[in-house]
Amino acid sequence: MRDYQSWGRYRHAEHVVLPQRWRFDELAGVSGKQSILPYGKGRSYGDSCLNDGGIIVPTENLDHFLHFDTGTGVLSCESGVTLAQLLELAVPRGWFLPVTPGTKFATLGGAIANDVHGKNHHVAGTFGCHVRKFELLRSDGSRLICSATENSDYYQASIGGLGLTGLITWAEIQLKKISTAFIEREAIIFSNLKEFLALSLESDRNWEYTVAWVDCLSAGKSLGRGIYYRGRHHEEQGEARACETRKTANLKIPFDAPSFLLNTATVKSFNAFYYHKQLKKCSSSKIHYDPFFYPLDGIHEWNRLYGKQGFFQFQCVIADDKEGALEELLKRISKSGQGSFLSVLKRFGNSTSPGMLSFPRTGITLALDFANKGQKTMRLLDELEQIVVEAGGAIYPAKDAIMKARHFQQFYPKWKDFCEYLDPRFSSSFWRRVSGQS
Repeated sequence: MRDYQSWGRYRHAEHVVLPQRWRFDELAGVSGKQSILPYGKGRSYGDSCLNDGGIIVPTENLDHFLHFDTGTGVLSCESGVTLAQLLELAVPRGWFLPVTPGTKFATLGGAIANDVHGKNHHVAGTFGCHVRKFELLRSDGSRLICSATENSDYYQASIGGLGLTGLITWAEIQLKKISTAFIEREAIIFSNLKEFLALSLESDRNWEYTVAWVDCLSAGKSLGRGIYYRGRHHEEQGEARACETRKTANLKIPFDAPSFLLNTATVKSFNAFYYHKQLKKCSSSKIHYDPFFYPLDGIHEWNRLYGKQGFFQFQCVIADDKEGALEELLKRISKSGQGSFLSVLKRFGNSTSPGMLSFPRTGITLALDFANKGQKTMRLLDELEQIVVEAGGAIYPAKDAIMKARHFQQFYPKWKDFCEYLDPRFSSSFWRRVSGQS
């Protein structure tokens, strides 16, 4: 039987599981008194997809496509359709996701509820910017069609609303036209944080997709060194050729890795190898979109690499003029020796999402994983959170497991406005924690 938990596997929750069988059905669980929360594929890292002691409503049965206009790229489907399924349909017909996170195993409903972002935020904004409309099923049985012009207040509250305004049953989105399934990619070695910042400014002007892997345990003059990746969709000359999806390798982590395997020495060794494996300063290639956007999806249950105690992902955004805070974050992480080989830097653009609680804002975002080492890790995360607070930044709810309520309310000043649109029966472990209801 499936255990409905989060991807970080840190907070364990006990749920009553009542799947939504069909989009025309009444909302599961409304006849009782327990709180309700929709559940997609559980790819949120913290507790925003958990409802400990309450009901979760899995959407895996809502997996039908409703309409696809291959001339305009407008697609409508149910909320339980995964991004992988969407790509399988759209890519061979010359269309691609307008924005994609680092996994294709999230659902459409989850992408909207978390207002996910990707490598092209500086040109395309968040996923919510490309959602034309959706149906919101409330616990009182009402069904609201939400768009920028119809029930626009619920539209804004539900994009990035963490599944708390009701169940999104279906949605209509605008896809992006492509002519091939390949990406023109450049990988550029940079030696420190200042080089990253300069490279990012230059790359965002001419490249659609930009992101950097960073060696989070580097220090001194090499603080913030890494490899910068930038890409654009490859264009065929003349008539566009058929695009192809690619099956992800069927590798799987069969058991929880022993905790001693992921330590300072092993991470430092891996990071040094990864940084030096590229011999040239700049390497160019043409690769399929799958390894470019979804490198970790080729390893099923890779979260078990962090052991049975689980792990935390920390993702924040710091304004461009707060370079000192970003440097301090990297120094604290390096000094702690607790970083991992999954560390990412990316510049967000100035696009504004329609979502009230949307995370991206202009600045630099840093994301990395920490194996759960108990109080040692908790203390480090507290220190990092305080740096973000003092810099006027924010932490991403979909990745969070321990953010303090007062800090969430500071990061998201529209949270009280958002409360007006909460479904009275809907809640989550995350929301009770950050709204002071726990």
